[in-house]
Amino acid sequence: MNIEIKEIEKKDEKKAMEFAVKGMNFHRYIQGDYAMKLYARYFWYMEMERATQCIAAYVDGKFTGILLAEIKGEEHPYGKIHRRLYVRFMQWILSTFFHEGAGAYDEANRQVLNEYKKTVRPDGELIFLAADPDSKIKGIGTKLLEELTKREKGKTIYLYTGDGCTWQFYEHRGFDRAGEKDICMEIEGRNVPIKCMLYSKIL
Repeated sequence: MNIEIKEIEKKDEKKAMEFAVKGMNFHRYIQGDYAMKLYARYFWYMEMERATQCIAAYVDGKFTGILLAEIKGEEHPYGKIHRRLYVRFMQWILSTFFHEGAGAYDEANRQVLNEYKKTVRPDGELIFLAADPDSKIKGIGTKLLEELTKREKGKTIYLYTGDGCTWQFYEHRGFDRAGEKDICMEIEGRNVPIKCMLYSKIL
């Protein structure tokens, strides 16, 4: 099996959004197919705007995985005006109608990051890493991490994750849990308990 590493093709961005929905368990927070599609697009556009590295994996021409990272001092080559406008619109929607839930999550991550930065000066953030959840091909996530390590060897990176995601993947690949905080998000009348976690590693 040959895993090809390259830039993501435009046609596969919709698939990357689907990876996020399944891999990050968005269904815990969002109800309804239409709302899910809107939020998945918002998530993808927001992270692409931030990314300095966009690394995709293909097997026999099929898109199978994606990694986004933001490294200090590097250019942000993926910014697009339509993405920025969409992100701003969705941020207004979230702050207006879901302020309490979204605010609690963001504040928890800020607190954990601030504690982490008291002792560590990271070089960047691993924003998003996902493999096709419907594929039986193994080793995609590991291959993407290896490519990032090759490009950014020696740099300290961190990432956010939660108990609804596959945080064990990072522990098995040498990441240390550098902080965590339990919160309860109120979303559409539901109380959703979440453990916010921050992991760190020197590549």
